[in-house]
Amino acid sequence: MAEVTSPTSPRESVRLTQYAHGGGCACKIPPGELEEVLRGLGAAVQVRDPAGELLVGLDDGDDASVVRLPDGTAVLATTDFFTPVVDDAYDWGRIAAANALSDVYAMGGRPLLAVNLLAWPRGVLPLELAREVLRGGLDTAAAAGCHVAGGHSVDDPEPKYGLAVTGLVDPDRLLRSDAGKPGLPLSLTKPLGLGVLNSRHKATGEVFPQAVEVMTRLNREAAEAALAAGLTCATDVTGFGLLGHAYKLARASGVTALIDATAVPYLDGARQALRAGYVSGGTRRNLAWVRPHSDLSAVSEDEALLLADAQTSGGLLVAGEIPGAPVVGELLPRGEHVLVIR
Repeated sequence: MAEVTSPTSPRESVRLTQYAHGGGCACKIPPGELEEVLRGLGAAVQVRDPAGELLVGLDDGDDASVVRLPDGTAVLATTDFFTPVVDDAYDWGRIAAANALSDVYAMGGRPLLAVNLLAWPRGVLPLELAREVLRGGLDTAAAAGCHVAGGHSVDDPEPKYGLAVTGLVDPDRLLRSDAGKPGLPLSLTKPLGLGVLNSRHKATGEVFPQAVEVMTRLNREAAEAALAAGLTCATDVTGFGLLGHAYKLARASGVTALIDATAVPYLDGARQALRAGYVSGGTRRNLAWVRPHSDLSAVSEDEALLLADAQTSGGLLVAGEIPGAPVVGELLPRGEHVLVIR
């Protein structure tokens, strides 16, 4: 039986997005600023790893860290949390959990255990809503076959939720951002447009079920398809947008990424939301970050903004073809630009 709530229920009356300065992955620290913070730390980590057990660390900004275990397997660890991206507390929990689990899938791993990360303005928002957020996260983790046990909570003026996730991965079958080779096609497993639709939702309260469906969909099947095809290079597309994540992948791999703008799929309503001006500051910062390294001459500014749109719980960008995913570009030998949009 469908859940019935009264008009005065907190789930109906509270708009969670109004308690956050940003929304979802659009609230990330801008990529250029983050890289400045992390500069030099990767080398320091490597110095502390003389045995070479750390397979993936800070160097290329991969989606999770990976450590080889003595038995030859490997464990990976990641965390992700953010401010409300939708007003419905249960859906926010589902989205945040799917987004955190995506980092594991983007590395070719299997999530094993997660712990909750919850920041809550306890004197402002009902604790019933916090329970709904946690319930959404639990349900998504259960669908992924991932245990959730405990976590940490703090009293915070701004609500935030996510997971710290531990998983297992075959070190010989890792998906990495630095393994791209010239000649490989680029496949994208979810449509873009989540950022502009979420911005419109935050501003107007309009609900976009198509966006919620995409954000709550796990990237498990996409990762399994990539591994079954013998592919080795992938990343997920989240707060830095397709252009930002394609740039990071191509830079780490020493290649140029060519994106065919006409082949990129978008959610219904995304272009209308863009034309209405619902573009986040995070999206504009993404575009400013990649612009010096990109040839954007073939597309309009609006098209470039859509390609840089800050996604939340987006799909995988995979170097290679996988069933059902559109090919949106290819990797080329490194040229004048790291990114070329045609």
